[in-house]
Amino acid sequence: MIKYQGMEFQTSNNVYEPAEDTFLLGDNLMVRKSDSVLEIGTGTGIIAILASKKAQSVTAIDINKYAVECASNNAESNAANVDIRLGDLFEPVIDEKFDLILFNTPYLPTSEEEFVDDELEAAWNGGEDGRSVINRFIKDLPLHLNPYGRVQLVQSSLSDVEETVAMLMDLGFEVSISARERFFFEEIVVLTGQLI
Repeated sequence: MIKYQGMEFQTSNNVYEPAEDTFLLGDNLMVRKSDSVLEIGTGTGIIAILASKKAQSVTAIDINKYAVECASNNAESNAANVDIRLGDLFEPVIDEKFDLILFNTPYLPTSEEEFVDDELEAAWNGGEDGRSVINRFIKDLPLHLNPYGRVQLVQSSLSDVEETVAMLMDLGFEVSISARERFFFEEIVVLTGQLI
């Protein structure tokens, strides 16, 4: 059990436990009252639940069935109205669009020898260069945003933040780093983009 922003959240051994990157995003959410919000990789559901306290509607997705169960329990115990679905990236919302999309990406560069093949791996395994999931996410992102839609994503300096900024700009986003925190071997950033 962890406490954050006046709420309590249960954790699970099979679900990514909220850490500094989670709280960096949580402390810097840019949610508006009129927003329809999508969170990819919801984990324990903390970010989706925080967003639901402001937004008009929140949908949350995770590829880990234990995360879907954990997030559902946390949403219920915190009286949060969140639609939680099981699936990979945008698959569960194939024809849907949102005003704001949130994603604490799996950004750690991971060689094949480092694969552990468990439920938690999807939360951190970013492939050889840390970008395999980030690139897939960005490619489909515009298809799921309303006009002038926004994105907030978390990633590490280990997985080339400049590349993410360039990809988003190529797709017509205005991009800024809205938060950053340095750790001993990396910097974690929250990138915020808006379609223009």
